[in-house]
Amino acid sequence: MTEKILARASGRPHVQPGDEVEARPDFVVSYDFPGYTDVFFREARELGVDRVPGRERFVLFIDHMVPAATPKEEELHRGTRAWGADQGVPVHERQGIGHQVSAELGYATPGAFVVHFDGHVSQLGAFGTYAFGARKGVLEAFVSETMAIRVPPTVKIVLTGTLRPGVMARDVFHHLVRVMGPSSCAFKAVELAGPVIDAMSIEGRQTVCGQAMFLGANTMLIAPDARTLAWVEGRAKLDLAPVYPDEDAVYERVVTIDVSALEPIVVVPPSPANTRDLSQHVGLEVHAGYLGSCASGRLEDLRAAADVLRGRQIKPGFQLHVVPTSQAIMAQAAREGLIETLVEAGAFISSPTCDYCYGRIATMADGQRAVSTGTLNTPGRMGSVDSEIYLCNAAVVAASAIEGRIADPRPYLGAA
Repeated sequence: MTEKILARASGRPHVQPGDEVEARPDFVVSYDFPGYTDVFFREARELGVDRVPGRERFVLFIDHMVPAATPKEEELHRGTRAWGADQGVPVHERQGIGHQVSAELGYATPGAFVVHFDGHVSQLGAFGTYAFGARKGVLEAFVSETMAIRVPPTVKIVLTGTLRPGVMARDVFHHLVRVMGPSSCAFKAVELAGPVIDAMSIEGRQTVCGQAMFLGANTMLIAPDARTLAWVEGRAKLDLAPVYPDEDAVYERVVTIDVSALEPIVVVPPSPANTRDLSQHVGLEVHAGYLGSCASGRLEDLRAAADVLRGRQIKPGFQLHVVPTSQAIMAQAAREGLIETLVEAGAFISSPTCDYCYGRIATMADGQRAVSTGTLNTPGRMGSVDSEIYLCNAAVVAASAIEGRIADPRPYLGAA
């Protein structure tokens, strides 16, 4: 799939791994953050580029530091808004986390080539989009019509079996890291396939694809199926033919993993590679919970948490922060009564923002521990470098909030 998409984007009949190509991104996506987008604006001007090449391809999101807490933060936002107005580039603000909102707005077009500063944009691969984070290399897209890129080899992962109750998409991804290793797909594209993926929701596929970087991969893709095409109908920004791998496609390697015996997982500090069975850490005292992020704040996550918390109360003193990934998701959660259930249980609900995930707000003090559906558990990610973060699925966060210690959600779901 990657080779076909990059061949089209570079105007070639075909490409192969290792080829150096000049590919034209269909969309250039970014967010404003100190030292990132503001630098792109300045350096583009210094390079003599007054207009981005093809403004219809660009989109910016204000999803960090929302709402602004200092005049300096608001000044950054004001600069981004002004740049967008001057360039004729849309700036989406207070709609949610950009990776999710970009899908909702149709930038997740099957067969498209998307580039971002941030690597979690790989979640657009759930829609058959080749999307990767170029870090500050995305400046090239701000000043040039094309980007230099080396075509990566592709690893195919086939997931077989059936998921047990209480096991969610992020458990599946963390299991891949445990089985394959955090550098197993370094600088490669990954294609996911198999009956587990076929049965997985769009939201679950986004969760898995969005974590590609923790396998070392630059992106992860899933071939579009009927469910995908129905989701993007009426949304897709471009009229592109979906891309599928050939039946005789050549991969660097093919890995088959049976997840039938998979149990809920916890990823222990200080690394996203430290995957353990949840049962090894049940009973460990925790003080806070975060349910949100671009990885796991979607409807199925909120539904899972609400199922656990319905008619129950969070342990006094425990802080549970629930942050839906987008305003659209938050509105639907409200319509379904999920927000009411979570609030009645004692959760604190916030509008969509990236700020909880990287510790700008709801920070922890020395010695505290959190269960989190965020993206990272490195020291200092959510406050003090002497605090700890245990990554897990949304149901585990909810069950742990009830007990004040890491807890198995399956008794609460009636699935023990």
